[in-house]
Amino acid sequence: MFDGSFPEPGALRACPDAGLIDAIRGWSTAAAAAEGRRLSAVAEFVTRRCTDEHPDWACDDWDATAAEIAAALNISHHRATTLMNLAITVRERFPKVGALVLAGAITAHTAQLIADRTYLVFNPEAIATLDARIADQAHTWGPLSDYKLIQSLDMLVDEIDPGALRRTTGNARHRDITIADPDEQSGTTALWGRLLATDAAALDKRLTAMATAVCTGDPRTVAQRRADALGALANKADHLACLCGSPECPATADDGRATNVIVHVVAEHATLTTPADAGESLHGEEPAEPEPAPPAPPAPSGPRPKPALLVEGRGGIIPAPLLQDLIARGARVRPVPTPTAAEPRYRPSAALATFVRLRDLTCRFPGCPRPAFATDIDHTRPYPHGPTHPANLGCYCRKHHLAKTFWPGWHDEQLPDGTIVITTPTGHTYRSKPGAALLFPDWNTHTPAPPTDPAAPPPPPEDSPGRTLKMPRRTQTRAKARAYRIKTERALNDAHVAERTKPPPF
Repeated sequence: MFDGSFPEPGALRACPDAGLIDAIRGWSTAAAAAEGRRLSAVAEFVTRRCTDEHPDWACDDWDATAAEIAAALNISHHRATTLMNLAITVRERFPKVGALVLAGAITAHTAQLIADRTYLVFNPEAIATLDARIADQAHTWGPLSDYKLIQSLDMLVDEIDPGALRRTTGNARHRDITIADPDEQSGTTALWGRLLATDAAALDKRLTAMATAVCTGDPRTVAQRRADALGALANKADHLACLCGSPECPATADDGRATNVIVHVVAEHATLTTPADAGESLHGEEPAEPEPAPPAPPAPSGPRPKPALLVEGRGGIIPAPLLQDLIARGARVRPVPTPTAAEPRYRPSAALATFVRLRDLTCRFPGCPRPAFATDIDHTRPYPHGPTHPANLGCYCRKHHLAKTFWPGWHDEQLPDGTIVITTPTGHTYRSKPGAALLFPDWNTHTPAPPTDPAAPPPPPEDSPGRTLKMPRRTQTRAKARAYRIKTERALNDAHVAERTKPPPF
């Protein structure tokens, strides 16, 4: 195993080429081994915490454990649960594979592929056989691509437990559409997924028809028009508005893509009125590289127009050129409300809720990317002990809201600028600053301190009887749901296995 004796970064300039290659290989092995040790620590923590004492809680032992790991690593809840599943797999199901990860012989990525392709295997003897065979062959997988590695794993699974083979036809059962987080620099969002082939063909045909129905004066490329056509479909339009600008064009009717948008502006007036640079056009081909020009006189001093905040849907940041384009096509612009007084009710008003969501932008739990407009608004000090006031409210996704409310050991404190200090059951603290304060430093998110009501009852202690009675319950425990998924997918494979093993007709 690599012992760390290769040059440190500061000494690499004097290292020969062969030494650099050795260092690259050595530190890659060390990185894989370090990942194995992290998986070991995660597996031990999961084993201690996931005692399955609350299997029917909506935020069960597994979710509460994932929340602590996510906070420690500043990652999302989904990534934390994926890490936990992999850690338990290489510790309990495939210990020989886990030993290879600890030695740096294979990476955590390879171990994840192994875990995914063997998910349906539940027979202990088959698991042990697979563990031994995979560990024996893993040293030959170094140059394999992911596709070839999956093929090799599937061959082993098919040989040892044919009913556990995750067949390509299973992709139809896992069809989904994923919409990524908005890209604040471009004002766009990545989209990917899997459709039934018939639906994909219909969508492709529809997008092409809408993209080609505009006139030849439209400045967008075909690819841009197809993307915009999908947005028009999302806004219940049956056509794509032409952007040629000609009043005589019959295809300029509004397609709803801008008029259905509500924008809350956190910017100077110049952001709404300053024309975009010529190189910042949203449509057409990339501008050609301009010819060298003589030095221009110094530009007027002053800040560049800043972006704004998109309120509806997933939220996000809108660059100034896109903001001006949306406004020109009819988007509704509203100022950010600035409520400062406490409200005499549990549920905040629309103005107060909008302010809190715009200030926070995402779930305030460390590492959670859930957009604020898809979260709960939580009282830092529980109501009515704590008022419904901007300095006592924060956005949490439902999972993290339940974890901090019902699981003992969680505490949070909110500062006047909206910063939240979260303390976990292990005593570790994490600071979560409002998303808008990070992106808009000139926006003063400080609010007056919330009023205190001496007559308000104190919050109940964590160990008070009945405190957890309001925790939502699952309709099916996590263990039963996993067993059901495995049973269902294996049952779908049974017909294929029976057909393949049927003796030939006489």
